[in-house]
Amino acid sequence: MNTQVDVRPVTPSRDYSAFDAELTHKALNVNMFVRLLAWLKPYRFTLSISIVLTLASAALAVLQPIVNGRVVIDTILLPNPKSNELPDYGMGEFVYGVADWTGASPLMSAVFVYGFLVLVSSLASYGHRILLSRSTLQALRDLRSELFRKLETKPMSFYDHVSVGRVMTRLTNDVENLIELLTGVLELVGDFIPFFLALFLMWAISPELTLYTMVFIPVVAVATSLFRKVLGNTYRNVRNAVSSINQYMQENLIGMEVVQLSRRERLNTEQFGERNASHRDYQFHAMNLETVYNAFNNSLITVATGVIIWVGGGEVIQDAISLGSVVVFTQLIGMMIGPVQAVGYQFNSLFRAMASGERIFQAIDWDESIKEPDNPVSLPSNVHGRLEFRNMSFSYYMGEEVIHDVSFTVKAGEKLAIVGPTGSGKSTLIKLLARFYDFDDGKVFLDDVDVNHIASVDLRHRVGIVLQDFHIFSGTVLDNITLNNPGISSEDAMEAARIVNADPFIRALPQGYDTLLSERGLNLSQGQRQLLAFARVLAADPEILVLDEATASIDTATELVIQEGLHRIMEGRTSIVIAHRLQTIRECDKVLVLHHGEVREYGSHEELMALEGIYYTLHELQFQDSRVAAELSGDTGGERTLPRTAPAPEEPDDEEP
Repeated sequence: MNTQVDVRPVTPSRDYSAFDAELTHKALNVNMFVRLLAWLKPYRFTLSISIVLTLASAALAVLQPIVNGRVVIDTILLPNPKSNELPDYGMGEFVYGVADWTGASPLMSAVFVYGFLVLVSSLASYGHRILLSRSTLQALRDLRSELFRKLETKPMSFYDHVSVGRVMTRLTNDVENLIELLTGVLELVGDFIPFFLALFLMWAISPELTLYTMVFIPVVAVATSLFRKVLGNTYRNVRNAVSSINQYMQENLIGMEVVQLSRRERLNTEQFGERNASHRDYQFHAMNLETVYNAFNNSLITVATGVIIWVGGGEVIQDAISLGSVVVFTQLIGMMIGPVQAVGYQFNSLFRAMASGERIFQAIDWDESIKEPDNPVSLPSNVHGRLEFRNMSFSYYMGEEVIHDVSFTVKAGEKLAIVGPTGSGKSTLIKLLARFYDFDDGKVFLDDVDVNHIASVDLRHRVGIVLQDFHIFSGTVLDNITLNNPGISSEDAMEAARIVNADPFIRALPQGYDTLLSERGLNLSQGQRQLLAFARVLAADPEILVLDEATASIDTATELVIQEGLHRIMEGRTSIVIAHRLQTIRECDKVLVLHHGEVREYGSHEELMALEGIYYTLHELQFQDSRVAAELSGDTGGERTLPRTAPAPEEPDDEEP
């Protein structure tokens, strides 16, 4: 055995707490917002139409008070010669033109024109919002798809350290918050168009009254700035509280069996209540601040209207301005102050969305991924399956080696059993073979080709792994065998199920292969789920087969059912078996014994028994336990009794983080 000490593996030591901690928490991150707008680029045509509609809606909305004040009051009801000097933007001529065309009175014509302006403005505003929402939803659909694609390509080391609940928050809550951000900000743009039109119109009518109105704008702006500073941290705390709730729910709902077996229901409810109460308190604080701010803003419009009536009324008495002009001002005050207030109203979603946007783009930009070769080696359509580990050392964390200087070879078509106590590194070897983690070149070879020079997709197509913890996806039984792989036909999937003896129980299900499986396949037994695992791997037809404690959770009777299928699966394939059942181990060509991450023994069953070392001790302990069990069951056949499993299935290796 080569004892050369390996160089430290390339697995980086990363601060995964930075996945949340590195956020800048800016109230307005311009770079992030510009990057977000780039996702709207494919839908710029729809957005352009939306902008045209909001311009039309704003212009028509500003003309409505002109009809009320300048036409109805100053021209029809209280004609004022001085008012002819003030602009009415053609509304007076338009009203009288309608009166001549219809024969109606000028007042009725004004009512008709006003109603027409309201209707067309409302329709334009409706079209603007519909097109804006459509573009936003399409852009964020693309963003969510990109985020999911990025998360699917993250290596196992990422999910070893980052909570799935926090990742899910980014895909769900955070993307929803971005919808509020985009629609809110783009609607603000539409609100500020009438702001500038109203400002231009008011200045043309009376610069003095316009200046009185503009005094209130900086007051609103200062109040909004103070509101932003006070509310910023509160909404950040709300966002973190939501992530904490999602993480806690995900962990406990998935582990519900353990929760109930350990009688943790009351404790978990209390702990969840603490997180929920924290979220409630932050929300209450935010709502109280919003209530105060909204009341202040609403009072400002009332005060501004009162000032205009007081000052403008005096000018009307002095015949310095027409009554209609004052009425126009009172109606345009809302268009002047409203958009500034809307900025404050949008800070609720702005704070949430800015933090959410940072979190989403942080996940997209997280540069951790499996190292792929620049020029991958193309494997032949059928590989021989010779495997070799050369002086492999690996650690999940820097300085904590899980396996050290491991070297062994598996010939093409050979069956290798890997045994050892929990934490010895058995499952780690399998994960490295499938390249779930990065390691140095020149450590693992398939048919004398460095696996780091093979594209991970191609490599994993050649390696089929059956895990003890078999995952069931939502869908039918057939879907769970084929995994919707177009290269696997229904006939191939059913043939695979027949080979592993899963076909009988599948056809006994209510809809056979079309039976819908519940979440995690809970409407199947553990043995049935494991049979599906064998069928899934066989249907993919890999040249290399790995069984990682694949029968540890299956009773002896079920194992006997699938033994014949296992023989047929492994026939002609290079196979690596991590197991504790003596019958399975004895049928392998070679046995590799790991202890504390090192190869301690390697050879055939007979050779290792002759050494009387670690393997011999494990064998004798299990054989003795099997004999005691046989005697307790009344079988006096002694050695004729097939050895059964160890007293309890070994827990999955815990060498991974």
